Amino acid sequence: MLCRLVFLLGALLSCTRITPAQNSSFHEQPPQVSLTPRKPVSHADRSASNLRLDVKVVLIPVTVTDAMDRPITTLPRESFRLLEDGVEQPITSFSQEEAPVSLGLLFDSSGSMKNRVAASVEALRLLFQTTIPGDEFFAIQFSDAARLLGGFTREPNEIHQQLGFVQAKGWTALLDAIALSGHQMRSAANRRRVLLILSDGNDNNSRFSESEIRSMVVEGDLRVYGIGLFHRPRLVQQLAEETGGKVLLAQSLSELPDVVERLSREIRSQYLLGYSSAIAINDGKYHKVKVELVPRPGAPPLRASWRHGYYAPVQ
Repeated sequence: MLCRLVFLLGALLSCTRITPAQNSSFHEQPPQVSLTPRKPVSHADRSASNLRLDVKVVLIPVTVTDAMDRPITTLPRESFRLLEDGVEQPITSFSQEEAPVSLGLLFDSSGSMKNRVAASVEALRLLFQTTIPGDEFFAIQFSDAARLLGGFTREPNEIHQQLGFVQAKGWTALLDAIALSGHQMRSAANRRRVLLILSDGNDNNSRFSESEIRSMVVEGDLRVYGIGLFHRPRLVQQLAEETGGKVLLAQSLSELPDVVERLSREIRSQYLLGYSSAIAINDGKYHKVKVELVPRPGAPPLRASWRHGYYAPVQ
């Protein structure tokens, strides 16, 4: 009997493993990206996302800007065409809304930012001066590793004060910072979820791969915006294009305040287009979405940004 008990106890212990959630240090063990097939999406998960399925309705946020990157918020429904997997879909609902955002600020504190931190922190003050009720923020600094400065707060001054203590040194773990942001966004209170990345370079010190990060951002329904200091980070640009965000380039520190203000306006200025998908809804596949602007005679050209697709639930 004793031998049998020892055998059963050993078998139980051999099946036990420590998950990433049990490790309190992100640097030692960052949150993992699951690449296994997606589970059925619950109603609560769907209603919390930016681009989501609610019964048989797909809702897509769209931002429209002019040649000067100024948001255009006066277009009628007839100005938009919407296609899913190449098939045009009738737009059944249309609105232009200013809603609260859950925003994660990713701040590059690598060595190359040594003489740029103070000006960057001061420029970000403009971002925090345009808040509306319901907004919430968190901040992550990244150099050799990514570090969460604090969880979600509705007091932007707390974030600004934390950034004031940042010191620049080390390499650039940008991918790890995005992974940590995706983990943090799971507790976001708002449907509109945004990552704003301020950086002067590309990643050179992360554990996560680009493909893992792309999967995390798309499945997490995050819109990526970026501010490039003297340099437009390639990965940030790609993620912004895929998720309906944008990257603006500041070629000097003196341009930073204007860039921050322009991005802040665009993040809040969006249309919400809804349609009932004529394609299989619950197939668990990725469906491509395209938004086209109908040209107006004599009007200057405009640019639309939108999320380029969504994963349908399995059932």
